[in-house]
Amino acid sequence: MPVISIEIPDELFDRMAEVREQLPELLALSLHQPALPAATYRAIVDFLASNPTAAEVAAFTPPPVIQQRLQLLLERSQAGTLTTPEARELDEFARIEHVMVMLKAGKLTALPSRP
Repeated sequence: MPVISIEIPDELFDRMAEVREQLPELLALSLHQPALPAATYRAIVDFLASNPTAAEVAAFTPPPVIQQRLQLLLERSQAGTLTTPEARELDEFARIEHVMVMLKAGKLTALPSRP
């Protein structure tokens, strides 16, 4: 197993000593970042939790800030300037879009209709 050495402030060292056995796991968790900001997932979950009608699902579009970010990522992808984290983000957008298309196409009849 590789060994690393770093200089850290005394205060951090004291805190780390308390969780020494967990340090590899904590480091791994800190390096694993979600592909999209939590607010993106939250907007979709909030919409679905609102018990939308079939018409509302069919008309769903992400909030403007999410649409703007997606547009930027698509432009960078087309220009060939997408970074690795941005590529992961774009892939996650594609997965979410796939789920929404499936929901719109296959489940609209199962959703409630409101006058």
